Amino acid sequence: MNQFHVIIPARMASTRLERKPLVDLGGKPLVVRVLEQARACGALSVHVATDHEDIAAAVEEAGGDVLITGEHHRCGTDRLSEAAQLLGLAEDAIVVNLQGDEPDMPPACVQQVSQLLQDNSSADMSTLWWPIEAESDWRDPNVVKLVTDAGGNALYFSRAPIPHRRDGNWPRGHARRHVGLYAYRAGALSAWPDLPSSALEAAESLEQLRALEAGWRIVCEQAAALVPPGIDTPADVHRFLESIESS
Repeated sequence: MNQFHVIIPARMASTRLERKPLVDLGGKPLVVRVLEQARACGALSVHVATDHEDIAAAVEEAGGDVLITGEHHRCGTDRLSEAAQLLGLAEDAIVVNLQGDEPDMPPACVQQVSQLLQDNSSADMSTLWWPIEAESDWRDPNVVKLVTDAGGNALYFSRAPIPHRRDGNWPRGHARRHVGLYAYRAGALSAWPDLPSSALEAAESLEQLRALEAGWRIVCEQAAALVPPGIDTPADVHRFLESIESS
């Protein structure tokens, strides 16, 4: 049986969209839209982890559960680690990190990433990918790529265009876009703060490389459904509002 918890890390700081978690999406704050999406996934529990009282108030007004975390966290997994400890979860419990700017995340993908970790008992984390269909996306440093071994275990994540063909052509049919949705064992999350600093993480600004460099096994699978873009800019807000108006 697929049993998991969802934690939504949410912080106020954003360079491209002011007070992003509270931006109005058709009468509801973004963080509440994400909360509602998480509730549709069949999780044992859903919590928003934040250090900001305005975010906490919006979530509680919507009937959601909040975990107040510290202000010092440098990345979402740092906040997730503290939140999981606050919940007192068993070490083998599975926690899905649903990013606070993903109101369109398909519930099937949340269920899939948790089941993937449950089915791979020696893995510390799981995540998803989607085929890259345009060369421009493969070359875009804002599109994170990943490569895996034959068993689906992550070999590397990068902003660089990987895998790279020696002949200069792009690897159509072999390039994969990383979907930023993760499941962790609670025991791995408790160990996260003690992982050594990672030169790869610093170079690429990708926190999953800290785990990979430390020797964690990250199992990957093609997403069960196409994951729409998250909310990062005013244009993304406009796109989301158009989608709910047409639905």
